Amino acid sequence: MTDKTGMTTDGALTTLDIHSLPEESTYAGVTSFLRRPYEKDLSNMDAAIVGIPFDTATTNRPGARFGPRGIRNASVSLAFGTHVYGWDFHPIRELRICDHGDLPFDFAQPAKVPQQIEEYVSWMLDQDVMVLSLGGDHFITLPVIKAYAGKHGKPISLIHFDAHSDTWPDEHDDGVNHGTMFWHATQQGFLDPATSVQIGLRTDNQDTLGFNILDGPWIQRHGTDAAIEQIRKIVGDNKTYLTFDIDCLDPAYAPGTGTPVCGGLTTSQAREIVKGLAGINIVGADLVEVAPPYDHAEITALAGATLALDFLCLFAKAPWRK
Repeated sequence: MTDKTGMTTDGALTTLDIHSLPEESTYAGVTSFLRRPYEKDLSNMDAAIVGIPFDTATTNRPGARFGPRGIRNASVSLAFGTHVYGWDFHPIRELRICDHGDLPFDFAQPAKVPQQIEEYVSWMLDQDVMVLSLGGDHFITLPVIKAYAGKHGKPISLIHFDAHSDTWPDEHDDGVNHGTMFWHATQQGFLDPATSVQIGLRTDNQDTLGFNILDGPWIQRHGTDAAIEQIRKIVGDNKTYLTFDIDCLDPAYAPGTGTPVCGGLTTSQAREIVKGLAGINIVGADLVEVAPPYDHAEITALAGATLALDFLCLFAKAPWRK
């Protein structure tokens, strides 16, 4: 794409067609997600990508604060073509999608960050957009779910890809911990475990809180088609939030994360399951725990960006939007 002088322009800043795909080099220019235009005004958007670079709730290796930047950087190589491979369309053609930049919060007052995330995402949802959040550590999902429950009513259902259950009990009512947030969300009535499912788990937690679990070995034994069938049966027609911790993938496919666990899904298995969720009432999604300092050749960031693109495809097919 060139301007009147023949110089190359940057679609993330200058595009006039929200449904256009870039014609510029993928290795240069402003790094927005999929080269979507940066936009703070959401009044004419259907979906917005927002980074939440918060990682002070980690219990092992920090670094996911760099996740949104890493995912965006990897995503530009996916910003081409008229269809997403494996789908029969491209979400950019179906939805008005922008990159909203990163969510503002005061890092010097970490105890206030959860409320700041909840309030900001609530404001975004009030603009009638679907929000795709890029973490950051997995704790960010708690305030985001609260915002979605405020919009759609509680409890909501959860589709949760992870190596960990994140339902360990927490004696602190306001605990900021990326291993306890779904315990809090359940105790506070924001999630319905009976209509929620956790996929890929491979760490021990005896108290399931009533969540349905398709753990890592189950996926390997039964396969992706069986997983899709079970997930669809469990969540039914409920409004459902999708959260994907990149450590659901085996470290061979996602080394750049804070708490890697062997025996996980392949990127292909995860994508097959996600694609099989088309038509479920997905109201929003996040992709968390990409930690570029531990990545190699953008393996993890690219997996995260590819899955996030699949999530936008799910957004386009969500029946509640019709």
